[in-house]
Formats: sequence, C-alpha cells, structure tokens
Amino acid sequence: METNHNIQLGQTLTLPIKRLGINGEGIGYFKKTIVFVPGALPSETITAEVTKVMPRFVEASLIQINKAAPDRVTPPCRVYDECGGCQLQHLEYESQLDFKKDVVKQAMAKYKPADYQDYTLLPTLGMETPWHYRNKLQFQVRQNHEGTTEAGLYQADSHQLVAIDDCLVQQPATMTTLNKIVALLNKYGIPIYDEQKNSGIVKTIMIRVGIATKEVQLVFITNSPKLPKKQALIAELTEAIPEVVSIMQNIQQKKTSLVMGDETLHLWGKESIEEHLGDLVFDLSPRAFFQLNPEQTAILYEEARKALDVQPTDTIVDAYCGVGTIGLSLAKQVSRVRGMDTIPAAIDDARRNAERLGITNSRYEVGTAEELLPHWFTNGFKPDGIVVDPPRTGLDETLIQALLRYPSKKLVYVSCNPSTLARDLVKLTRKYTVDYLQSVDMFPQTARAEVVAKLTLKA
Repeated sequence: METNHNIQLGQTLTLPIKRLGINGEGIGYFKKTIVFVPGALPSETITAEVTKVMPRFVEASLIQINKAAPDRVTPPCRVYDECGGCQLQHLEYESQLDFKKDVVKQAMAKYKPADYQDYTLLPTLGMETPWHYRNKLQFQVRQNHEGTTEAGLYQADSHQLVAIDDCLVQQPATMTTLNKIVALLNKYGIPIYDEQKNSGIVKTIMIRVGIATKEVQLVFITNSPKLPKKQALIAELTEAIPEVVSIMQNIQQKKTSLVMGDETLHLWGKESIEEHLGDLVFDLSPRAFFQLNPEQTAILYEEARKALDVQPTDTIVDAYCGVGTIGLSLAKQVSRVRGMDTIPAAIDDARRNAERLGITNSRYEVGTAEELLPHWFTNGFKPDGIVVDPPRTGLDETLIQALLRYPSKKLVYVSCNPSTLARDLVKLTRKYTVDYLQSVDMFPQTARAEVVAKLTLKA
C-alpha cells in the first residue's frame, strides 16, 4: 500500500484546519504532511478519512466537525454536496470575499513576481445578493432508472447525473424554462440520449436570459438533426413562458467533451436575444460568448476603466477584445481605441456594436497582438494604455514579449485566474510596476476569483 509519512489509504485523521486552498478546500497538516479536506474551514478541528495518498500530500473526506468555525453556515442548496458546481456555500459570504483576496495573495507568494510582498491587495468587490446571478445554464439531459427524463449536472469526475430543478446560483428564468422543458420532454416521450448505447436524441439543454431585456433563448443540443414533436413542444413552451423568444437546435453527433457541434438550426422566433451592459447592446446567438454574471461584469469593467485612468487625449489598445466590451465602454472618454481578436465573428460584432453606438474613434482588426502591435507602432500608433483580458491560460508568451518590447505607459490586466496572472507578472514586472490588485467576485459560492491588476511603466 502506498504510504506517505506512514499515512495510509482509509486512515482516519483528526487535525486542525489552517487555511483554504485555491479550490476552496480546507488545508491542514498531519505530522508535517499537507492534507486537503473539501468542506472543512479554517479554525476548525475535524476528523477526515484519507481518500488519496500522494508523495507530497494526501486528500481526505470530511467525516466530522469537532469544532466548527464561527463563519460556517448551512448550505441552502439541497444537492450542494453531490453537485460540486459550488464550493463555498458552507462559508459566510463576507468570508468568501476575504478568501478570494487571499487566493490572489497565495498566487503571488507561489510565483514571486518582483516586490510581490509590497503589492496593495484591495478588498474583494462582492454582490449585495450573491445568489441567482448566472444568466446561462447548460444542463445534461438523461433518463433515470425509472425511465423519467431529468436534467442536471454531472458529479465531479463522473458521469453520474445529479438532477437539479432549483439551482440557487441560476437566474430564476433559466430554471423556470428548464423545468417546463423537462416536463414536456416527459409528456411527449421524446427520445433522450443514452451515452452507453450512443442512441437517443436530446443530449443537453442550454438556456440563456438577457437580464436587461428579460428575453430567453432555448437551445436543444441533439445527437441527430431529428427532433420529434418539436411543433407541439414549441407551442406549449412559448404559451407557458412568453419570455422565450428564440428556440434553436444545435447538432452534436461526436463523442467529445465539447457541448456544442458546428451546425445550429433555427426552430422558432428570433435567432439571437438582446442584452444590454451599460450603454452597450449585444445580440447573443447560441454560441456567442458573454459574461455569465452581467451585474458584476459592469463592476469589473468599471474597475478596468478606473485602473486605466483614461484621459481625453489617450489612445487605448484592447487586446483579446472579443465583441468589444471593454474598449467600447471607454471609447467616449478617450481619443482612440483599437481592438484585436483572433476570431473574425467577434471582430464583426465589435464593429457592429461600435456602429450601433455611433462610436467613430474605434478600429477593430482580426489578428494577434504580437502581429498587430509592432505593425501599429511602426506606423506611428503608440498607445498610452493597453488592456488585456486573456482566457484562464493567461497571456500568450509572444504577447508578453510584444508588451515588453512595445510598452505603453499604462497596462491593465483583467484576469480570471490569479495563478496565470502571477506567473505573467514575473515577466511583466521587468518593465512595469504593480500599483494594486483589485479582486472582483464574479462567481459567488464558488472558489473562482477574478482580479484587475493596474500596472505602470517603470521610469
């Protein structure tokens, strides 16, 4: 049996919990060995059973809380322990916000960018009501042993479906629509996809709501172009829920972890729904990317604007611009905005959004920053500020080199992963000083942390 400092699989340990790890799990030590215990909180003494033994750490499942933390609360969700979609419902919200600031601190301590001990870490900006915020759901559909159709999420690391009819972090309109659809799939006996047999039709339901417009879009993701009884389904659904204005079907016949396939059919109503963010108006088609928490997105972008400290004469570059959100939100306060993205459809949307807003001082181009920045520089366009909002993987190495070779006075890094931010700051701090780090809670009840970093070019 694999052992670690004589710790064995199945062994029961009693230990104090010191802090939370980056995934929201409790961290304690047993005879100098680090122990990860999901569900445990700092200041608690707990008993746990060892479930995994690795050379440098062990994982254990919580059996008993011997001394509870003062900020422990009872999770309101019925399937919290099974579902795994949220990690922090058992922690008071104020403490969740402290944790997210601490996650940023932990990331900096791990990668150690220049002068990281002196960085100003501002308190996390949270939500007044940290529930019912997600504007989109993507739930798997399966038949249970009794032959009843259910929708929900897979348990962590499994294909065991947890049926969910009341998700507390979803916008209520998405759940109302989902529950009606599931009832109709049962009523009409629609064939449901069976993973083992690779047969059946309906695989996944995607629902998105425009928070500002109340418009709802439904997408059936199916294993074949066929969708039996679709006219009856559509008629009943739209009569019951008039907010549903767009019904689409996406065909995904491949066995892959990608939820959506390449072909999308228009079944009924509009092809996209409308959403507003500040002055901006967005048309959201089934595959268009849009932030999952618009209320906090507005705050995140406001923080990006604040960090850029924009002046009327400034020229700004929005790298990873997507459909233009950040750049267009500050276009009226600056001289010029240039945006870039590698996805042509996003650039088309950014141009259309600029036109719709009457913004004439923006220019959007398809390409990578490492190609476009040098080209713009040599043609006399030297930005005063650059904002980057990369995916979870962080900045591309060639973009980091471009930012170091063609620096601007101000650089703002909007990050959805403090670890890759800290890693990238190791290189960026050769040329830039980190003024502050502002964490923003985009996903309450989960361990995910967003952060806006304000950087200034060294003199």
